[in-house]
Amino acid sequence: MSGLNALVIVAVVAFVVVRQCSARRISDDRRWWILPAILLLMSLREPGLIDPHREALSAVALGVELVVGLVTGAGWGWTVRLWREPDGSLWSRGTKATVLVWTGGLVLRAFLYGAARLMGIHQGTGALMAALALTLLLRGGVTTWRARQAAPAYGGAADGMPSSPPRKERV
Repeated sequence: MSGLNALVIVAVVAFVVVRQCSARRISDDRRWWILPAILLLMSLREPGLIDPHREALSAVALGVELVVGLVTGAGWGWTVRLWREPDGSLWSRGTKATVLVWTGGLVLRAFLYGAARLMGIHQGTGALMAALALTLLLRGGVTTWRARQAAPAYGGAADGMPSSPPRKERV
């Protein structure tokens, strides 16, 4: 594992976990896919994505790793709690189920890495980075889709109206 790639992986995981564990406002930012895309490009540039000595087994191991990344990302996106504040803003926060999905994905990845090592397959950081990119990409996609499906609060910021109905004056 190259030092720079290991540092990038650790930094991205720390960044994502800290953001996931705290409540944060979901904006209409359409650039949620940029970090996963950069990670995916970095992983494809990394030599050793497929072990040249055991290409078939290495490709299978990479495929399973990517499927685990996709399942983890989907589970992560579906377990995030979404809610609207009275002002109409949409917020998200990871739940206990989110932590379980994230932990399960990490355990599965560690098991896959160990199984690959036992079979003599050398996996570089590219496989881990590609799986992490797919995890983040699918989590972002599912969360964004769920956020767009969330009904706007009555008169919330989504339609430019005040957050509560106008009060009637007493006569």
